[in-house]
Amino acid sequence: MKMNARSRFLVGLLSATATAGFICRVNISTAGALMMKEYNLTQIDLGRLFSSFLLGYAIFQIPAGAVADKLGTRKVLSVSVWLWVLFTILIAVIGWNQFGVSVSAILTAFMIMRFLLGITAAPTYPAAAAGISRWVPASFHARANGIVIASVGLGSALAPILVSSIMVKWGWQVALIVSALPALVIAFVWRRVREPESIVSTEVTTEKTDFQRNGSLKSGSFILLTISYSLQGYVGYIFVSWFYLYLVQVRHFNLLTGAWMSSLSWILSIISIPLGGFISDYLIKGRLGLRWGGNVVPIAGMGLSGILISIGAHTSSAIVAAITLALATSLVLSVEGPFWGMMNRISGNRSGVGGGIMNTGCNLGGLISPILTPWIASYLGWEFALYIAAGLAFTGALLWLGIQAPIQISDVKPQEVIG
Repeated sequence: MKMNARSRFLVGLLSATATAGFICRVNISTAGALMMKEYNLTQIDLGRLFSSFLLGYAIFQIPAGAVADKLGTRKVLSVSVWLWVLFTILIAVIGWNQFGVSVSAILTAFMIMRFLLGITAAPTYPAAAAGISRWVPASFHARANGIVIASVGLGSALAPILVSSIMVKWGWQVALIVSALPALVIAFVWRRVREPESIVSTEVTTEKTDFQRNGSLKSGSFILLTISYSLQGYVGYIFVSWFYLYLVQVRHFNLLTGAWMSSLSWILSIISIPLGGFISDYLIKGRLGLRWGGNVVPIAGMGLSGILISIGAHTSSAIVAAITLALATSLVLSVEGPFWGMMNRISGNRSGVGGGIMNTGCNLGGLISPILTPWIASYLGWEFALYIAAGLAFTGALLWLGIQAPIQISDVKPQEVIG
């Protein structure tokens, strides 16, 4: 079975929306190099800005998922995108500091705006997961989620190049404003899209139809899934938040070279994230079946990422470190589709809430790592900080040995009703 044209368009729009949102999210990671210089900020100060976003983002994951389940994906995301544009521009305007306020007041204002941006970005992936559970056949869930979450790679690849090329000429404030333009375009697109009136139907090979409809968010597999995703979030957010600055400040690349080298990991992730989802769906249909087919990619991806992080942390070569850590990033992100596909299978039509819970765990890990990582590095060195990340990647991989999809899903032809 293939996805119909309507489903493909909506998955593409969800991916474009998430990409625009991710550019607004990570633009400050690149702009931070000049912000630190202008306001004499430390790495820990910048870590607070990263975590301010993640605090709002993590707290509102579950409420955002519940609202998406109730109101629909289109209504939630079409409002969110406008708010991304607003708060990104406000951060840039505050950064001009035309009123000469103190650095501490500026930093506080940045943190507030980043916190509010995090709140408005919270619906992104839970709402997308809710849409996929309704609009996409079950046998395509992992790859559809992978395509949407490839926004992590695409947004992170585009942001350093876009922001750095503009900020070296016109300043980081102008760069942030330009980084909000893709979200502005997506906001106008959502105004012309209607929520589909039909839901893609699935069959189950057992009689547990209530389970499929309502999901089980208290099962052991869902708990392990959330814990594993939390560890994956800790590791992944190190690269989202610190990879560019690590290359510039620790490995001593210049601003533009560091931007291109940090973009390598995200360029690879554009391929690895949807590929991980495609392989997972393919293995589920094959001899491995639902029990192990969906587990192979997370176990291999996170395990191999841990090995490469250890190599990148230890090597004395800046080039080798950049390449191995870029590969590690692409591998730790290749598991996104299988994570969200498994969540869809466990949560059923409560995928908005299920995705919100799982993503809360991920972002709690992400909330900790931007602050804890430079703190560990300041006392024990970046090599030790990255060794910790490698160990957590291994642990997250091992947890998948206890995760099992609760029911067997087989595809049926979607009941298409064009709205």
